[in-house]
Amino acid sequence: MRKYHVRTDAEDIVRLKKRRRILGIILGAVTAMLAIIFIISMLVTKWGDLVIEIDRPAVAKGISLSETKDFENKSVSLSAKQALDVTNITYNWLPVDLDTSKDGEHNGDNYVAYTFYVRNDGEEAFPYDAVLDITGVAKSADEACRVMIYKNGEKSIFAKGQYDDREKAEPNSVKFIDDKTVYRTRTEDFEVGAVDKYTIVIWIEGEDPQCVDEIRDGFVRMRMLFQVDDEGATQSPFGDYYNDGKYVEDTKNYNEGQGIGTDTKPAQ
Repeated sequence: MRKYHVRTDAEDIVRLKKRRRILGIILGAVTAMLAIIFIISMLVTKWGDLVIEIDRPAVAKGISLSETKDFENKSVSLSAKQALDVTNITYNWLPVDLDTSKDGEHNGDNYVAYTFYVRNDGEEAFPYDAVLDITGVAKSADEACRVMIYKNGEKSIFAKGQYDDREKAEPNSVKFIDDKTVYRTRTEDFEVGAVDKYTIVIWIEGEDPQCVDEIRDGFVRMRMLFQVDDEGATQSPFGDYYNDGKYVEDTKNYNEGQGIGTDTKPAQ
């Protein structure tokens, strides 16, 4: 009898250990899943659907951003309020003064609009590049999306290449550079104290053949990044940046916001 009890106790201990191990695996998987959801939620909350950023070498050179021309509130990153539940419109319905009517976020009925400024607060002139990329798409909303960009008053409209022939631009539009890159511009000799003004307008074009019911509840997320090529701006092993040997403080004074996006209703 004693041998039987010993064998039974040993089997119970093994089963208990197995249950604990399985429970630990389940708890670990649940914890990892919750952590991933939390991180994604934080990123969406922080960055929204349109972000304007400066890379750290450009910060080192002295580029700054602001929603107002007087640069009362400077930043290294901007984001705008999101436009929700938009339906399709057409270019002719847009106000003609989108580049001059207001600074910052000035969304309207079924379109998003954001005006901001870039200034050289450094000690010398230099060139910079700005690239507008698509960072996320749902329901193929980018197929019917239009992006109008004003740079210092000069306007261009961008669209994805035609669905049946990607090499062909949509009517009255400039074709995206590729599936992920909407726009690229370069400013040469950006003088000390110089200011460039940008306005970005996004809408779903009702005249586009791909403006169909299937894009309902879709979105397009974008980021515009300002960057420089500068050998003088270097990064230390600790992540700090130096410009010609001078330490550059990265203030990280990000503006919070929901961003710009396009959540579409059925095409009408």
